[in-house]
Parts: sequence; structure tokens; C-alpha cells
Amino acid sequence: MITPADRGTFHRLYGPARPRIAYYRGDALDYLLMVVCCAVVIRLSYGAGNWIGYAGIALCAFMAVTFPLRHGIALRVPALLRRPQDCLYMLIYKLQNIRPMYVAGLAVFILDNWIIVHTPGLPHESALVRKIAIGMFYGHFAAISLYRTVILGAHLRRRGLVRDVLSQTSWKSALLQQPNVTLQIVHAYITGLLTHIILLAPWYIVLTHCRYSIITIPLICMADVLIHFRYLRSFSGWFYRDHWLSHNSEIEFLYLHGTHHDAIPSGLIAVSGNGFLEGFVRHTLGNPLPFYSPLVSFVIYTLEVVQDIHGHQYIPGIFPKQSRSFHETSQHSTHHFGRLEPYSIAFKTAEPATGDEVKKRFQFPPAEILNSIEFDEQLTGFQWDNLRHRKFMELFDRYQGG
Repeated sequence: MITPADRGTFHRLYGPARPRIAYYRGDALDYLLMVVCCAVVIRLSYGAGNWIGYAGIALCAFMAVTFPLRHGIALRVPALLRRPQDCLYMLIYKLQNIRPMYVAGLAVFILDNWIIVHTPGLPHESALVRKIAIGMFYGHFAAISLYRTVILGAHLRRRGLVRDVLSQTSWKSALLQQPNVTLQIVHAYITGLLTHIILLAPWYIVLTHCRYSIITIPLICMADVLIHFRYLRSFSGWFYRDHWLSHNSEIEFLYLHGTHHDAIPSGLIAVSGNGFLEGFVRHTLGNPLPFYSPLVSFVIYTLEVVQDIHGHQYIPGIFPKQSRSFHETSQHSTHHFGRLEPYSIAFKTAEPATGDEVKKRFQFPPAEILNSIEFDEQLTGFQWDNLRHRKFMELFDRYQGG
């Protein structure tokens, strides 16, 4: 049960809060530095000669060029130089927010590698397993990118509808600043591709630098699945804290999360709710997914990204369409249409049916996620029935219905 007294834990901040939900022209140098950091992370993660690495750096260049086209430029001292101590604070926040199941997932991974190293006489077939695992990595990226490209085509074909919908929301001012809807759509598509490349970087590093055993895979897979179910039960609290920081710590918004809100609210942008560098940080210090057995990681990564693409499609009437019932039980759309709250995953459903403890423990998604809006209601006083959400539902009924 969350109480107002927990606000000190979930809203702890070293230094002044600077709530942010959008980039401005004065952020140009910070944005450029952030893009350079992205290129460095991509180069170090994927190495020389990797086509994903080359593609990622090219996408970084595209983003650097489009920022002034979409926002203009005003020079000021970057926040990174004005408050360099915030980088240290950011690391402290991430370490403080680590949950036990992250440690458990990492421990199982280290134990598996320890066993492999100390049993060289066993037929681990590590080279074969790594080859298959890297094949799954590229298969995942290719399949999601193809799906994202299909969605791009759907948006470009109906770009008039995109303009009509967004011009009736808080995005109206962005369209006045940059009225080229085609550029806005392509920018959202590139945002999704680049975010995906950087989010997968920790997994690629693990796959290419660590070992797996064909002997231990069954046990490791079972352990990882059990850990992930338990991890999901603590995910809502972890996400609320991390997401609140992403909007109230200026350095975190500018360098980690801001790109997730800089693009139009479409499934094109979605990669597990992350900004460019945010995915790398979260999947290094917070999410145990890169350390799971490759098969488990492949399945969960794919499901998470596809679900997030569907869950971020807030332009009704365009593929991939979400149902009305989904939007009735989720208010993340409210967040993407200009309001800071809700910071949580923002689901509100009926209480799950009572049952034995085993069924409740392995319910998917767990009740903690299905009613995650409780964090906002009890920590910020968020009201589920609000004008912004009602207006979005009116737009949904007008352009899609059903």
C-alpha cells in the first residue's frame, strides 16, 4: 500500500526540481551533447564494422540535424556544464532504485558463467550457443524494425489524419513550429529505430563477451522466468521512481528521457518507454533482461517492444489501432499529451479475482501493474476522471470508435 508518507522516497531529489516534458530551442547544445554520447555508446557497444553500429551513428546525425528544424536554436551553457554534479546524483538514484530481482538475475548469470569457466571438460558448446543467440538478436531487431516500417507507411499514407488529430491536442504548438507533418512522422520513426539500437546495446555486449552452456540452459531458463515474474511485481514502484526522476531532474530529462517526448505520440517511437540513452542505462542498472538466458531475453524483449508500440499509439484511426477498452483503462496517453502526471505505468483495472496464493503470485500482468495508477493517486493526488483524458477519448470516438 502506497501512502503519502512514501513521497519522500519516491520524490527524493538532490538539488532543485526542474519539471520538464519538452525540449526548447535553448536545449540545443545539451541535445547535441546527448546525441554525441549516443554515438559513442553505439560505437563502443557494437564495435567497428557492425552494420547496426553504422546505422545507429547515421541516425544520430539525422537527429542532430532535425533538432534545429523542429525547435530552432538558442545558445546557452549546457546543463551538463552548469550542474555537472547532477551526473553523480543520477548514478546514485539508479543504484538506490535497484530492486532485489535485478540482483537475483545478475547473480544467476554470474553463477552460470562461473560454472562454465570452471568445468572446461564438459561439452558446453558455448560457441554454438553464442552463434544462435546472436542470430536471435539480429532476428529480433530485424522483425521489430520491419514492423515499425509498416507502421511508418500507414502514418505516411494518412498524414492528413495525423495532422488533424494532433492539431486538436497539446501538439498544436509543435505543428505551428514545424508544420511539415512528413518530417514529424519520419522523425518519430527514426526515434524508434535509434532508441531500439541503444536499448539492445547492453544485451549485445553480454552476448558477445560472455559464455552460455547448452547443458545449463534449461535450468537457467526456468530460473530466469521465475525471477522475471517476481521482477514484474516490483516493476511498478521501480518505474514510478525512475520515471518521476526523468521529468523532475533536468539532466535526466535532457540526456535520458526527453527524446521519448520529443516525437509525436505514435507507436513509431515506442521501445519499452525509453529515450535514447535511457534504454541503455535502465537495462544496465535496473532491468535484468540482458542477463537472462538468450532464449528468455529474446522472447521478453520482443513481447515488451511490440506491446509498447501498441500501447503508445495515441493517434486513433491509424495502424496499429488500439481498442477503446484499452484507453479506458490506461492513461499514459494523458502523459504524452502534455501533462506530467501520471508518472506510473498508469493502468487502472478492477481488482483481480481472489484465488490461491500461487495463482496470484504468477498472474500476468500482476495486480501491481494492472492498478499501477495507485502510485499517482496516492503520491500526487492524480484524478482518474480528468479533462485531458476525456478529450482524448472524444478524439478516439471521432476518428476510430469501437
